[in-house]
Parts: sequence; C-alpha cells; structure tokens
Amino acid sequence: MRLPHWLVAFIGFAVTASGLLQQATISFTSGSGAFQLAGNGVQSQIILDGKDWAGVIRTANDLAMDFGRVTGTNATVELVNNTIMQPMPLTSNGGATIIAGTIGNSSLIDYLISAQKIDVSQTQGKWESFSSQLVSNPVPGLDSALVIAGSDKRGSIYGIYDISEQIGVSPWYWFADVAPKNQSAIYAMNMTKIQGPPSVKYRGLFINDEQPALTNWVNENYPMGEYGPGFDHDFYFNVFELLLRLRANYLWPAEWNSMFNVDDPLNEPTADMYGIVQGTSHTEPLMRATKEQSLFLDGIWSWTGNQANVTTFMEAGAERAAPYECVYTMGMRGLGDTASPTLNASELGQIIAVEQQILRKTFNTSDITNVPQMWCLYKEVGGYFQQGLSVPDEITLLWADDNWGNNQRLPLSNETNRAGGAGVYYHFDYVGTPRDYKWINTIQLQKTWEQMHLAYEREAQTIWIVNVGDLKTLEVPINHFFDMAYDMSAMSSPDSTMTWLVQWAEREFGTAVANATASAMNTYGMLAGRRKFELVDPSTYSVNNYNEAQNVLAEWSDLVNQAQDIYNSLPAVSQPSFFELLLQPALSGYTLHQIHITAAMNNVYAEQRRTSANTLAQQALNAFNQDHAITQRYHNLLNGKWNHILDQTHLGYDYWQQSERNTLPPIAYVQTMETSLAGNMGVSVEASNGSVPGDSNYNVALSNDTLVLPPMDPYGPATRYIDIYSRGTGSFTYTVNTTGISWLTATPSTGTLSAAANHTDQRVLISIDWAAAPNGSNIVFLPITSSDDYGNYGAPQVNLPVNKTSVPASFHGFVESDRTLSMEAEHTSANTSTSTASYTIIPSYGRTLSGVTLFPVTAASQTPPHAPVLQYSFYAFSNVSNANVTVYVGPSLNTIPARPLKYALSIDDGPIATVQPCPTYTLGALPDAWNGAVANAVWANSSTVAVTPGNHTLNLWALEPALVFQKIVVDLGGVRASYLGPPESMRV
Repeated sequence: MRLPHWLVAFIGFAVTASGLLQQATISFTSGSGAFQLAGNGVQSQIILDGKDWAGVIRTANDLAMDFGRVTGTNATVELVNNTIMQPMPLTSNGGATIIAGTIGNSSLIDYLISAQKIDVSQTQGKWESFSSQLVSNPVPGLDSALVIAGSDKRGSIYGIYDISEQIGVSPWYWFADVAPKNQSAIYAMNMTKIQGPPSVKYRGLFINDEQPALTNWVNENYPMGEYGPGFDHDFYFNVFELLLRLRANYLWPAEWNSMFNVDDPLNEPTADMYGIVQGTSHTEPLMRATKEQSLFLDGIWSWTGNQANVTTFMEAGAERAAPYECVYTMGMRGLGDTASPTLNASELGQIIAVEQQILRKTFNTSDITNVPQMWCLYKEVGGYFQQGLSVPDEITLLWADDNWGNNQRLPLSNETNRAGGAGVYYHFDYVGTPRDYKWINTIQLQKTWEQMHLAYEREAQTIWIVNVGDLKTLEVPINHFFDMAYDMSAMSSPDSTMTWLVQWAEREFGTAVANATASAMNTYGMLAGRRKFELVDPSTYSVNNYNEAQNVLAEWSDLVNQAQDIYNSLPAVSQPSFFELLLQPALSGYTLHQIHITAAMNNVYAEQRRTSANTLAQQALNAFNQDHAITQRYHNLLNGKWNHILDQTHLGYDYWQQSERNTLPPIAYVQTMETSLAGNMGVSVEASNGSVPGDSNYNVALSNDTLVLPPMDPYGPATRYIDIYSRGTGSFTYTVNTTGISWLTATPSTGTLSAAANHTDQRVLISIDWAAAPNGSNIVFLPITSSDDYGNYGAPQVNLPVNKTSVPASFHGFVESDRTLSMEAEHTSANTSTSTASYTIIPSYGRTLSGVTLFPVTAASQTPPHAPVLQYSFYAFSNVSNANVTVYVGPSLNTIPARPLKYALSIDDGPIATVQPCPTYTLGALPDAWNGAVANAVWANSSTVAVTPGNHTLNLWALEPALVFQKIVVDLGGVRASYLGPPESMRV
C-alpha cells in the first residue's frame, strides 16, 4: 500500500546505531532466539489494522522504507480491516512479519491481548507508551512476529520509529543528511521491551526568528503563499516526521511572517494526522498567529480599547483548532512579541477568564480541565504573576528562561500539586539584548543538562518547548534536549552528556569514529559556549596576557584538525552530514575567532609600528574571505539543498540587533616605505603593548627605553617572551645580551631581521635553570642591541624580575606565582558531604574545565561551616591584607526567589564571607549585571581577604543547590586583564 505522496517521507540515509540511551532490541547478527527481520533475501512485511490511526499507518510506511535504506529492500505494508476480535488468518510471505498497532484501535493488537499472546498491563492506558516483543504463533498462519503495541497513537508511532532508529535510520536522515550504513541482515532479539510514559508530557520546538536563513530557504524551495513565505504542509511534513522520530510531539510553528493555520489549509489536518500536538507561541493566544492580529483583527490588538473584537477574534481561533489536538496558549501580550502598554494583572486575569469561557463554548462543556491550556510567564508576564495573579489550576504554568538558557523561576514546593503542572520555555536562539545569537550552534550541552535537569527535579514536567530559530544548525542540541525530555532517568547523571554524545556519534557516523567525534563535539560545545559568536570582537581575548588569544585560537585550530581528520576517514556518503553537524561549525568558529584575534593583533602591532602589522591585516582579510567561502561550501552542498541556511550575518554587530552585512573589524596599516624615527628595530615584551626604543603610550615613561617583563619563578610559566621586529625598510642583526647570567637562556639570542616577508619578527623565549639560579628576588637586566642605529633614542633594555621561591616538601596544593593563584573548582584538596547533600562534578561544563555543584538539586539551604565544603590548599609568598578572591560561577538565576543563589568562603578559620552572585530581582525583569553575566557566560564576584605567607586553605561553600562553581582566582596583586582569567596555577 502507498499513501499519497505528501504523506510519504523523502528517501534518505542513516547509519548503524541503537536508540540513544534506550534499550536495544535489534541486532545485526543472529543470536539465541533471534528473529530475522530483513536482509539476505528475507522480505519483511508490516501488518496493521486499516482502521488504526492514519498517523500510525503512515509511520509504518516510513519503517518499510527504512528497511530499504539499510538493506536495499523495502518492507511491504499490509492492512487488514477487521472489526471483530478474531482476525482473519494471515499468511507469511516467506519472510518476516511485524505486527504493529494501537491498543483499542487495532483488532490485531486487541486480539493478541485477549488471547494472552502479549501482556500490555504496564502500558495500557498510559501516555505515549509501547511494548515490543517476539510472539510465537501470534495469529493463524504466522509462526512468529515482532509485535509493537502502542498505548495510544504516538505510543505506536514511537514504537515503530524505535525500530527505525535501531536498524540505523537517524531521525536526521533528511534534515541533516545522515547517511546509512548498509546491513546484510537485521534481527530482532528475543526480549520484551516496555517503554513507559515520557518524562515530560509535551516536548516541542518553536521555529522562530526564521529570517533571513530559513525564510530565504523556504522561498527558494516552496511556492509563495497568499500572505508570505511558503511555510506550507510540504515544508512542515518533514518537520513533523523529524519531531516524531526524535520522540517529540509538540510544535509552535514559524511565527514572524507566517500563519500556520492560514497559509495552507492542509497544515492543521496534516499535523494532526501525523500526531503532532499543535500550539502557538507565548504571544499568540487561542491559536491565532501574531500576523493574524494585524491582518484579520477588526481594530487594534488591545484588550482595553477593543475587547469585543479581540474576544471574537480569539473565538474564531479556538473554533478553527477544535478538531485537532492542541495546547491552547492563554493570556495576552502586546502586538508582535512586546509588552502591552495597558495591561495589568487584574485585566490579564479577566482575559484568561474570558478565554476559558471561549473554550467551554467551543467544546460545549462546563468542564475544561481536560482541554490542555498553557500560560507562558515570559518577560513582563512573569511580573503579573509576581503581583499576585492566580490562574486556574488546570492551566500549565510555562516558566521561561532569560532567553539565554538560564531558568528564571521554577515551581516552588507549594506549586507542584497544580493539576496543569508546570513547564519550561527554553532558548537555543534569540533576538534581543545583549546581542542576537542566531547564526550557528553555540549551545553547550552540559549547560542545557544542568538547567533542564534542575527543571525536571523541580517538577516542571508537563511542557518543555525550545526556541530553535531556523532549526538547521541546531541539530545536536535539539536531539539532546528531546532525549532528556523523553527519558530523564537515562540522563540523570552529571556525566550523562558525554555518554549521550558517544552514542549520538555512533548512530550518526559509526563505531569507528564515535569516541573521536564525541570528543570533538564536546570540545566544540565548550569553545562555542564561552561567548556567543555574535558577541566576540577583537577585544574579547587578551593578545598580551597569558597568551590567551593565541591559546584560544590554537584550541580552535586543534579542533578543526581533529574534525578534518574524522571527516577524511569517513566514506563519501557520510561526509556531507559530518560537515553540516561538526566540520562546518568548527571551521566557522575557528575562522570567526581568527578574524577577531588577527584584527586585534594587527591593531597592537600597528601601535607598535611593526612592519608585520600589514601582514596581519592581510591575514584578517583572508580569514574574512574564508568565512564567506565556508558559507558557500555549505550552501553548495548536495546540489544546493541547504542554500541560504547560513545567510545570517555574524560579523559587524555594533548593538543588539544583527548587522545588515558582514563587516571586517577595523584593521590598520603602517607605512612600509618609511623607517621608524627610532630606527629599524623594535622591541616589545609579554603583557605590554609598549615598544622600544622610542616613545609609546604604554611604555614605562616618556623617552624611557626600558620594558619590564612579568616576573618568573619556579611555579609559573616555563618561559617569558620578548618580541623583536622590523620597524623600517632595512635589515639589522639583534642580540639579547645575557653575559654573566649563566642560568638564564634567551632563544634565539641573536638573529637578523628585515622588512622582507617572513623575516620581520622574532619571538625570543626566556627560560631559567632554577637549580642554578640565585635564591631570593632579583632583577635581571637584558640589554638588546642592534647592528643598526636607534634613531633619536638609546638602545633598549628589558628588565626581568626573578623570584626563586620554594615550598616545603610536605606541602601539597596550589602555589602562588606572579602574585596570582588560579584554581579550577574541580581540583579540590578535600571536600566533605552530609547525609543530605554532597558535591558532584559536571564534566566539561563552563568555560575552562568543569563545574562543581551540590546534589541533589532539591537539597535544602546550607549553613557554613557545617555544610559540605570544598577545600583548596594553597601556598602564598605574598603578604596582602586586601587580596581579592574572585569566584566564577555559571550564569544561573534565582529560581527560588526566597532562596537566592549564594556561596560563602573563608581563608583557614578566618571570617566567613557570604556572596550572592545573582542580585535579587523581580520576576518580569532581570537582575543588575545580567547583560555582562550572560555575555561572559559567568557570574564573577570578588571578596576581600587577608593572605599571609605560608600554607593556607580556602574554604568554599555552596549555600544553595543550582549554583555551579567553575574557577577561583586569588589576586595577590598580579592578576592581569583577560576573558577567561589566569591559567590554572601549578599544583604540587
């Protein structure tokens, strides 16, 4: 049997894998009691009751084609049409049989239940559940069959797609072009699988901010509609299928320039037939799209000024949607996703009462407790709740994050028994302050896990909906989000993300590259999650301090090399998908950072009047052009299948809104046909923009030809550097004079430089033989001479403070260097726990290494010093009465208003300082310093302590769960400006 073309999924490809974090029931090798389903000449058939849900039958046709994608031979779909308990005899076609159907809708399944062939007691009557098992002699004429019994329509659909995924068809076979690994045979293992209700009832995505990329792609691939872009059922059926294959069920359709229920009369019935629960966004009550408010409402969108017409408008939306499975958005906001200028809490309460009355009229019932309703507390709407607005118990409270992946509020203990429950509206894409982020994936999966695990444990379990922008480029975080929503029990551990990534990589690209791919994707998440690409600029990372910018760029370069090696190892059919999912994001992330960091270095070099500034200017321009080339490579992939998906601009932002055209950061040029007034040679040192000989705004003093390196000691960097470079048209020979300092080495200590390309700059590394160095503190004077003159100035000199320090042999912990201590939160010397709370590590969370947080996340408030404590032993050489301790924590918000996030710290048995990193705020607004926290991806708060020379212990307490420590920095007077903070100190 074939369904109409618009119901049949496009043919695609997939790779061998089992369902992510799900029980495996399929094998590619025979085993004891295994049942061959396909391959080696076996023709599979899928038998259903023709009176079952159309969406279940459609899914069976997908599975039939999925067998073909893997084995080369499609299965057949056979329908029987019986209304009596005893089905007609079925005959085998000489192959394998799968019987699939819905309890109560399939006479086949109902017969197997009554004949006690299958036991559905663990799934019957439950939401979206299914069982699958091998059954001997299921019905007359069949020796055996794999039986999939769903508790309801989507339970059957998920049971069927469970087989699709296990045989190797990725949910992303069409949307991300994941290619199959062919199998010669497919077997069902002799076991019973029981899949109970999902962890979260409604699991969906919101297509939003879909211009320019998705809209341009739709305009190219689908005919324009009467009112705008062609977001019609031919577009959406791919979305519907993707959602169901991902075990999701809920959709907020594209909002800004489309009207799901108007643009195509087939959108609603097609979604319903597939099994998709329809909804509208937080600003679109009772199933009327934002655009409809402007086009079809008689009068203005204002309750105060146009109540009667607004009510009629909403009535029409409810009536139009009534035949379909929907979650109705309640409440009201201003026109076009804005706050209403007139609404208050009292009026909003009246609006919700009217909306509920509309639903009673629409469904002709006084009891609408079974009509799914949702009120999203987004932005200013949360303020109405804070003001005391109480909504009926059957309405789900959909709590919103801050648009940057930080939950603002979650259910309190006295809110968890509401009939409608609670949910979360989350963001992977956003247009707004402090900056749009809608180009490509910048989502760190560990951050998503931490926030959504918290939401689940706090019983926000009715709805999870995520804003995914254009959908494309966010494939991995979408998949991860839905797998958590479907089965949080499989992802309850803080280290579950890496386990999930390995299984994801195995499903998409095969076992051989799974670990390497997972590692690369994990690295990408940390690098991209440090700061949204749109917020990165030449000032983000320091080009002078801690080699920060250079190290960041090296990390990106290493990632690109790793991803390229995996790509090269894959068969050609798998390379397009790998490019879309990992290689392109890595290349684009690297190139964007290369543009900004190279431009930053160019500007510094131009300030120092280096000849090589011009080379860097060209390199920045080359990288800028490479950014475009990567975009074109993506757009040309697979004969232009995804042309326009990377149309989003991402360079040249100067306020929150997108740049209308990608723009190169400012670059500078020096005049290479002239020589500096200070001669051909220039000298600069680490941690300074200064340049000698000659005057510079960054030098020690006017007409002072001396620069000072950061100090060296045995516990700091192994080298410091001096840069020597051309500032003129001629060549010269330099010498770094280390005469009489046998324990210090300059490499290379002499060389010849010129204005010619590749000969303009030399980095000289200074290293020390600490065994031979003198004890105590000394200053080394390093004269630097040139075979050329110094113009109107004297010969330059570099001074190097040298501190030969040592700690007792018995000490173990962090050691001060350069008047700085930097400690990753994970690297404790000791930590304690109580019977009710302990610390756990979230691997790869945050900006540098990991996060440390209290578990369980439902633990009570803690009181030091008796609470679980993290302890860090450190040894100081400085005596500082006002040292600053900066603690970097995740940018989480206070989801329990009466219990804001706090931590406490002390040095040894000294005074305990309590810090609240996220200021108290009113729901509906955001806390002070929020812009900086989300832009930087951390709260960074400082406390003043006294530190004396010797061995100490820094004690750190989390006073509330959901606070995630990343890093601790003790500034003893030496910390320099950087984005990530000083690198971790040496531990002995």
